[in-house]
Amino acid sequence: MRIGIDIGGTFTDFVLFDERSGEFRSFKLLSTPKDPSEAVLAGLDELVPGGREGRRGLSIVHGSTVATNALLERKGAVTALVTTEGFRDVLAIGRQVRTDIYDFFSDRPEPLIPEERRLEVRERVDHKGNVLIPLDTAALPALVTQLREQGVESVAICLLFSFLHPEHEQTIAAQLRAAGFFVSPSCEVLPEFREYERTSTTAINAYVSPIMDRYLGRLERELQADDFRIMQSNGGSIHARQARAQAVRSILSGPAGGVVGAQYVAAAAGFQRVITFDMGGTSTDVALCDGDIRVTTEGEVGGLPIRIPLIDIHTVGSGGGSIAYVDAGGALRVGPQSAGADPGPVCYGRGGTEPTVTDANLVLGRLAADYFLGGRMSLAAAQAEEALDAMAHALHLTPPPGLTPAQTAALGVVQVANAHMERALRVISVERGYDPADFTLVSFGGAGGLHACNLARGLGIPRVLIPPAASTLSAFGMLVADVIKDYVQTVMLPGDTPFAKLEGLLEPLAERGRREIMAEGIAAEAIRLQRLVDMRYVGQSYELTVPLNADYVQAFHAAHHRAYGHSDPTAAVEIVNLRLKAIGAVPRPQLPQAEPDAPDPASAFIGRRPVVLNEGLVETPFYLGEKLRPGHRVPGPALIVQTDTTIFLERGDVARVDERYNLVVEVAS
Repeated sequence: MRIGIDIGGTFTDFVLFDERSGEFRSFKLLSTPKDPSEAVLAGLDELVPGGREGRRGLSIVHGSTVATNALLERKGAVTALVTTEGFRDVLAIGRQVRTDIYDFFSDRPEPLIPEERRLEVRERVDHKGNVLIPLDTAALPALVTQLREQGVESVAICLLFSFLHPEHEQTIAAQLRAAGFFVSPSCEVLPEFREYERTSTTAINAYVSPIMDRYLGRLERELQADDFRIMQSNGGSIHARQARAQAVRSILSGPAGGVVGAQYVAAAAGFQRVITFDMGGTSTDVALCDGDIRVTTEGEVGGLPIRIPLIDIHTVGSGGGSIAYVDAGGALRVGPQSAGADPGPVCYGRGGTEPTVTDANLVLGRLAADYFLGGRMSLAAAQAEEALDAMAHALHLTPPPGLTPAQTAALGVVQVANAHMERALRVISVERGYDPADFTLVSFGGAGGLHACNLARGLGIPRVLIPPAASTLSAFGMLVADVIKDYVQTVMLPGDTPFAKLEGLLEPLAERGRREIMAEGIAAEAIRLQRLVDMRYVGQSYELTVPLNADYVQAFHAAHHRAYGHSDPTAAVEIVNLRLKAIGAVPRPQLPQAEPDAPDPASAFIGRRPVVLNEGLVETPFYLGEKLRPGHRVPGPALIVQTDTTIFLERGDVARVDERYNLVVEVAS
């Protein structure tokens, strides 16, 4: 049996796939922020009774926010940086750019490692990898003593040009590991040029890896699973032992699982060009897939650059648990603060007092309190109404005829939240030269179905695809994710370098990739290698990545034209990095399929209830999603209630169930 687990800010999601029977099961539990592993173990006990013995033989893929939260909340390990003499302030200097150029009060994030723990060693390597000053090994015992006196747990090592000559870093790392420190040398984390980004990525890895190591260590001991993998930010999985040493690679693991799952179900339904929309309890993650999943090496988390490959995802702090409030100027705001899982929205009845987007949807009648989580969790509608009524009075709202002050405030909360999410969707589509009308919006996450159709309407997207068990799609994506390992080597070569020479330079990485993927239990015939090259015009500062083949120079010119609208085939180009992506294919579960039935959804109808629509309070039909069959058509306005999510259709929207049980909504203009 294979299990995907995704920890979110509000809920922890589980998807189980039994390869013998082909059966899928999914469910959600409230997350346990103080100790995320508690929710994981409780969910596994519910899925697979029998404790540790019952879990033997399982294959588990886990996406965790542990590393992300440690970075964002600045609760990582006590970390030091060891660098070349004269370069201790690289983290503080950065790129000397202003993110808000006209804001005189704009501040850069404080470096993860304070000045007193940024230490230097005497050594120097030039830009060609030649040793100018040998490493002073006699000073290393004093360095160990200094680190111990400062209470350091983890050490990042980032020496100048170590991607060309890693021996100095390796020597220091061996001494520090022998002394008991957790060590992250940049030659192991990111052997790539650009000092600030390489140092930042290595420092982040050193900062969060001990936290991840303790968390995964406990889970490994408790789970006793035969195969325990962690989702990476690049859309693939790696064994937990590598994630414990290089936690930076899983910094965006949960959202990455969602994109992989969305692209998989959309392709099975016949849609290749999709925009993914993952609205959970704490945040909303969006990505654009134009036939394939887009990966970038220019990520940023908490204002700090991370250069490892990760799926190009844009995140905004707008989710079902986002808190609505009135600011000092009397305006309505929603997020980015979230009620999380504890206490959660007011309607959860766990002590929350500030209204959230979920409370607003409940007051508008768009959530059925008696069907929430399949009836396993009751919602306190009266408490939510009271909180929104107080907000309406604070805003001095005059409700239109037929609506209460609380319903009027709730409409405002939903509209503000939608504006945040629509802006995020524009960032990854319109602002990058794509017309949203050419794409299908794939909606998932617990809160996505309540907002997807209105967002699609605002952007001119013609249809919305909502897969079955949409609320747990990120966990499902982890089950279909291949094992992926990324490698990079800076080479700095002219653009007329023969293709055969580049292939030869990549061969050591290719051999390493095959060896390490096979060590993950993947058969040799299931491994494929992608060879890539980072290129730029001479004089440019940033590169484009293209496939490495005999026509790689022409491919670069074409990629530059697509990205920037112009290219110059007569200009000199240079090769900056060689990249290798090693992919080990895993068996992918087959999605359930059935022949279409008659279009009448009467068997799923559960009654009419008052719902606030754009035109006011309307008696609206409700349908039970689990009883909808392929071929059924549901015209809006309507609410489709599933065990773990709810889909809201406005007037004019029409949903049909396709042969794979997806809801495909044709959105009214």
